[in-house]
Amino acid sequence: MTANITLPIYLDHQATTPVAPQVLDEMLPYFTERFGNPHSKTHEFGWIAEGAVAEARGRLAKAIGARPKDLIFTSGATEANNLAIQGAARAVRAADPAKDHLVTVATEHACVLNSVRDLAREGFRITILSVNPDGLVDLDRLAEALTPDTALVSVMAVNNEIGVIQPIAEIGAIARERDILFHTDAAQALGKIPVSVRDWQVDLMSVTAHKVYGPKGIGALYARRKPPVPLAPIFSGGGQEQGFRSGTLSPPLCIGFAAAADLVTADLAEESARQAMLRDRLWHGIQATVPDVHLNGHPELRVDLNLNVRFDAIDGEDLMLAMKDLAVSSGSACTSESIEPSHVLLALGLTETEVAASIRFGLGRSTTEAEIDYAVEAIRAAVTKLRAGLTRAGRGELA
Repeated sequence: MTANITLPIYLDHQATTPVAPQVLDEMLPYFTERFGNPHSKTHEFGWIAEGAVAEARGRLAKAIGARPKDLIFTSGATEANNLAIQGAARAVRAADPAKDHLVTVATEHACVLNSVRDLAREGFRITILSVNPDGLVDLDRLAEALTPDTALVSVMAVNNEIGVIQPIAEIGAIARERDILFHTDAAQALGKIPVSVRDWQVDLMSVTAHKVYGPKGIGALYARRKPPVPLAPIFSGGGQEQGFRSGTLSPPLCIGFAAAADLVTADLAEESARQAMLRDRLWHGIQATVPDVHLNGHPELRVDLNLNVRFDAIDGEDLMLAMKDLAVSSGSACTSESIEPSHVLLALGLTETEVAASIRFGLGRSTTEAEIDYAVEAIRAAVTKLRAGLTRAGRGELA
């Protein structure tokens, strides 16, 4: 414990979040005494579980401005993204073989980009749009990419690495006007900005629980049912979830997701303002004590918890190792097995050296001013030490 701070300090909330105590409390009974299969229709154990799942579906739908029947529970956002993109693209082309064109953006999550590329191997034509240096998509360029053969557009709401907020409502309006399906990956948006499937004019939207203080292993796909979005399942089974996603649902996970959505939407404005204050305190503290540091992504159109910065003449991996009391990351946790530089930062026009010098800080509901002040000093000390070592090595001295 240092000045009422427990080490290490967790500043990687865009990778995952801890399950909130009140969320866990709601989940626990459904692991034990209320353990029934929600698909068992012949006894009370199944009825209780089924009712709990139905209630959870309604609560989650309310959090995003949807109807309960529009939600399909999945194992997470990766599965939801795959179901949305592959399921919708195949269904649309089956109805109209000319509809074989897909549009997405270079800074999308890997599961979106790889899902689109998988479809390209099935004969779909794909357009992957570049972004501006601030990470935002150019709306005119997007509109120009759309053709009468475009089946689907997929643009994430909030970037998982640089935190920028795309103009989703405007993109939704463009797609709706041309009668093109629009999907957004909102895994990093729920609980950070107001989310409304109606206001955004989306046809498909993916969300997940573990980014909002819920359990891992549960996500959902919003798929508009009135009028119905063409959608084909991506694997076979017993026909659960309206036939779109087979497999036995986990009532405790569904309930945990609903409880987490309630938590993060109840005080969204207040908590966002608090995190913005802490994020600015961290950024200004770094700027005041560390020279030659730069912000990655748009300075204002970004979620309040995110800070992605690069330090000249520093290797990000070395910096993270030097800051052993800070849990931070160099990019997406979902691609942590890869040694390739971040495709998101490269898409901004950064060099591989600049990408390697970048660190992502993700604040959360538990982050305090004292932790931010400790982090600023830890960053200053680590950067100073690493740069001093490089200077001595450059003079031929032992670092």
